[in-house]
Amino acid sequence: MQDLNVTNDERMRKLLLGLLFDGIGMISFSIPVLGEFSDVIWAPIAAFIMSRMYKGRVGKVAGFLTFVEEIIPFTDIIPSFTITWIYTYFFQNTNKDA
Repeated sequence: MQDLNVTNDERMRKLLLGLLFDGIGMISFSIPVLGEFSDVIWAPIAAFIMSRMYKGRVGKVAGFLTFVEEIIPFTDIIPSFTITWIYTYFFQNTNKDA
């Protein structure tokens, strides 16, 4: 369960880190053939980072989906860290308020 009292600094830190990690994942998309091979290395690293950034079920599911997104060729354009950040701080919190 995500901490609902997360500071704005923590949110901003996660957003900036997420943008950085999404950028790293997209770099491989720009290098034909060699880039897709690098996804074999980046996919487990990205999944691990995602599961550490977001605790609980969100982190586990997002980590798994990030691994799948990074390992499948030509899906590097999907910003999974940013999508998880948006889900965590906008959609997940509004569902708990209802």
